[in-house]
Amino acid sequence: MGNDDQVITLLGVTLTGRPKWQQLLLCSAGFFFGYLINGVCEEYVYNRLQFSYGWYFTFVQGFVYLVLIYLQGFRVKHIVNPWKTYGKLSAVLMGSHGLTKGSLAFLNYPAQLMFKSTKVLPVMVMGAFIPGLRRKYPLHEYVSAVLLVVGLIIFTLADAQTSPNFNVLGVIMVSGALIMDSFLGNLQEAIFKMNPATSQMEMLFCSTAVGLPLLIIPMVLTGELSRAWASCSQHLYVYLVLIFEAMATFVGQLSVLCLIAIFGAATTAMVTTARKALTLFLSYIIFTKPLTEQHGTGLLLISMGIILKMVPDPQSPVRSNPKSSQNIPQNEEEEKPLVPGSA
Repeated sequence: MGNDDQVITLLGVTLTGRPKWQQLLLCSAGFFFGYLINGVCEEYVYNRLQFSYGWYFTFVQGFVYLVLIYLQGFRVKHIVNPWKTYGKLSAVLMGSHGLTKGSLAFLNYPAQLMFKSTKVLPVMVMGAFIPGLRRKYPLHEYVSAVLLVVGLIIFTLADAQTSPNFNVLGVIMVSGALIMDSFLGNLQEAIFKMNPATSQMEMLFCSTAVGLPLLIIPMVLTGELSRAWASCSQHLYVYLVLIFEAMATFVGQLSVLCLIAIFGAATTAMVTTARKALTLFLSYIIFTKPLTEQHGTGLLLISMGIILKMVPDPQSPVRSNPKSSQNIPQNEEEEKPLVPGSA
């Protein structure tokens, strides 16, 4: 993929040189761990405490990320890409986080999860238009994505019949986050591909550092900053929940970036979908919500889509063999940089 020259590590564990199945297992384990905790914390804060400050919570989470990155030993001198490389990426990242968290004020968590899980299809479509990627996928992978989308829609419609806080505004917000997510993974993969020396820690640090100031604008315009500050000041334990959640999602974010660097954005989207299905199931078990036959139909289609995605394409080239890229002429390997000066 072009990242074979870069040693990829996940919290001190070297992934480079391991078999693909071990890389997938380690990254998926970190991702599942981080975002399962994230799901429980968000369900508690938004639905149990009735706090709906998505932009502010994302802002607090960003500061926790910066502290954790500093403790990991990353410094500004380790950055290998120009800062402007991360401008567009940071805007998309923070917008996605803010809209995702804010939508929980209008959707219950499983409904929001279902909408977000459909991102595999727009991620695949968007990958065909991102400079430096121009990806094409076999037919069965598109069929897999369609099964996922249909299954998630069926589940969401069933949820609308049994949940009181299913709201059109929430659908609009989570749809906006979905569009941003379709850009996000592909932009991250393009940056890794254009400059293999890019580390996952750099990607997370620069995206967060550039994106945090962008969150101030919607917080001030909506008045959320003052309301969130007043509410959280009266319930200081909320900050402990947010810090714990941010520490868990920090592991999840690094795991996602490793997945993108090794396997690409579309495969990563499938892994995140599997996580969302598991989180959804746990949400209904832990918080004792009713499951109907329509829910079961939706989950069945989701499972079929995930299984179909696992079917290998016999016509696809072997992407994991670093020697195969040595036979490609130099002029065919060079791609137009995503951002001028970022190559």
